[in-house]
Amino acid sequence: ARRKAGARLARAVAAELADLAMPDAQLTVHVVPAEPGPMGADQVELRLAAHAGAPERPVQKAASGGELSRIMLALEVVLAGADPVPTFVFDEVDAGVGGRAAAEVGRRLAALARTAQVIVVTHLPQIAAFADRHLLVEKAAPRRGAVVTSDVVSLDGPARVIELSRMLAGQADSDHARSHAEELLRRAAL
Repeated sequence: ARRKAGARLARAVAAELADLAMPDAQLTVHVVPAEPGPMGADQVELRLAAHAGAPERPVQKAASGGELSRIMLALEVVLAGADPVPTFVFDEVDAGVGGRAAAEVGRRLAALARTAQVIVVTHLPQIAAFADRHLLVEKAAPRRGAVVTSDVVSLDGPARVIELSRMLAGQADSDHARSHAEELLRRAAL
């Protein structure tokens, strides 16, 4: 039963990974007999071939930090509702992605957020646009010898458009970036 469920899980996760900028990634679930214990008489291990021609290795050894975040996102999307988790934190889920793949990551995070609290640290506007709540972490430049301090600011409306513009173009006052930021927000709301 675990082998059959593992094969179904691997296929579903691979389908998700294809849209998360890992089109050739193959996840496999290895089930081998083990000494009987509280978790059963099998040892289960997730293995990953990150790209075509890559050897299959345990996920924790085969995946980079960004890939690991995307694999976890794909697993959580596939398993959503099976065993609800109240809060997810994703850091570097945007590593190595951009454009359409980043928008797909944002879309999946938003879907996951329908059933759980999802906290994402991102530098990509394509992902940030999907957030229900956008927070900006600002570091204050200290006086010489002073301690660096940080503040968290909640952004909405025009302030959010300005921050997305800054994320897009490196400048908050670009009319083109502002128009693109507004478009990102409209598309994310669909």
